[in-house]
Amino acid sequence: MQKRDYYEVLGVERNCSEAELKKAYRRVAMKHHPDRNPGDAEAEARFKEANEAYEVLSDKNRRGAYDQFGHAGVNGNMGGGGAHGGFGDIFGDIFGDIFGGNRRNHVQRGADLSYTLELSLEDAVRGTTVKIRIPTRVSCKTCDGSGARKGSTPENCATCAGAGQIRMRQGPFTVQQTCPRCQGAGKTIKDPCHNCHGRGAVQENKTLSVKVPAGVDTGDRIRLTGEGEAGMHGGPAGDLYVQVSIKQHAIFTREGANLRCEIPISFVDAALGGELEVPTLDDRVKLKIPPETQTGKLFRLREKGVTPVRGGPTGDLLCQVVVETPVNLTRRQKELLEEFREIEVNDGHRQSPRKTRWYDGVKHFVDSLKS
Repeated sequence: MQKRDYYEVLGVERNCSEAELKKAYRRVAMKHHPDRNPGDAEAEARFKEANEAYEVLSDKNRRGAYDQFGHAGVNGNMGGGGAHGGFGDIFGDIFGDIFGGNRRNHVQRGADLSYTLELSLEDAVRGTTVKIRIPTRVSCKTCDGSGARKGSTPENCATCAGAGQIRMRQGPFTVQQTCPRCQGAGKTIKDPCHNCHGRGAVQENKTLSVKVPAGVDTGDRIRLTGEGEAGMHGGPAGDLYVQVSIKQHAIFTREGANLRCEIPISFVDAALGGELEVPTLDDRVKLKIPPETQTGKLFRLREKGVTPVRGGPTGDLLCQVVVETPVNLTRRQKELLEEFREIEVNDGHRQSPRKTRWYDGVKHFVDSLKS
């Protein structure tokens, strides 16, 4: 298959400058790089075509021969001798753009840590300060995080000359990879610190004081800057994220800014009405139960809930009454209830409108099936 014109491959004019040529190659190579187009044979072919074009045009002598004789003027030189016009340098730049840059700067930030903090509902609503103990990696004080014995310093790696990466020639390509000797650090330690054994950090347990603001809820997190793991080779420490988890409460459940609780009442109080003492997180309040209250009735106590940590109005306390059926009845109580049932039947169930409506609905449904 006939080769395309090298200038056309890179999308430049024949009189373009070296800077324009380099910029054009970077653009084409990054667009068609195999790692960005896995499994795309056409993109791989375009990538190789761009490499070949730049290898020729970036060399002044070969570019002159190509301008005068075309492909015939350079075919005998392809694949030999290396990239003369900075091909290796720009290929390294491409890898830097795609894979995160040159690792010459081997200083690394420490990892972030996460800690789950269980709180009671009271502490979460009111706010508190707690102490936590966490295992973490901290910078070695003996060597100040360098990893080298006190009085000595890490040396540039002899294999990569401190770059952290090496370049290998594979045909027309230059491949950049992590230095196998220093593992990308760019430094080697001949005399390691006896305390951290050259790692620059040690494992310790530390106690931290965590200030929990009022109104936090499950899923909220508190960030402690610089309390994560120590960085590598003198890098900054990571952060600690304290994840809040609220324990189950014996009485209340939380729904956003509101609190909810169930209040059992006797069927006598539900029928005749009464007054109950209801607990809140701060005190006790009186709750009036009107006569003929049905189970599931919801009463709202204003501003007896939670003030959200991010601001906003204080929530309410939602009290849902549940009518409780009496147990362990005495003989007299049973007699009275039997008397009440007899009266209810004779009055046509006027005291149980929902029950009457339900039975009427059942009768209508059954009759519709027969018709």
